[in-house]
Amino acid sequence: MSEASKTSAPFVGTIQTVKPEWIDYNGHLNMAFYNVLFDNCVDEAFIELGLGPDYVKERNASFFTAEVHICYLRELQEADPVRASVHLIDFDEKRAHFYQELHHAEEGFLSATSEQISLHVDMGLRKVAPWPEDVLARLQGMKALHEGLGRPERLGRSIGLTKK
Repeated sequence: MSEASKTSAPFVGTIQTVKPEWIDYNGHLNMAFYNVLFDNCVDEAFIELGLGPDYVKERNASFFTAEVHICYLRELQEADPVRASVHLIDFDEKRAHFYQELHHAEEGFLSATSEQISLHVDMGLRKVAPWPEDVLARLQGMKALHEGLGRPERLGRSIGLTKK
């Protein structure tokens, strides 16, 4: 991990910009591109953990998304600068659970949250496989750093209609 990621909790990604082609007919960021913004930040965080493109080439393994839950809280417009974060909640021998927030980078408002489970995958077999020991150690380091953040208020939300 880099020095920045060792001292920052949560992991905060680089500033991204909402592209014109991502705006839908409602005049705001289309829901699909929130995933792109969140995923770009996950890639940055996991590269810091040694799980980027080099990991795939050298170890023939990667991580795949198993489940995501996004909450859309406030609209984003074309050219808005945004910054996403990653808070590692937990992990086990094959999975990682993390929570993300997407903030407007200038105005600071929370635009969306995302909660995700990722799986470590052997790319040769295309099956879930245990994390290597060195990766487990880096995950433990990140988790220890992130434990000081406490439980995110919006973590563990479910979806459904309540009857009155």
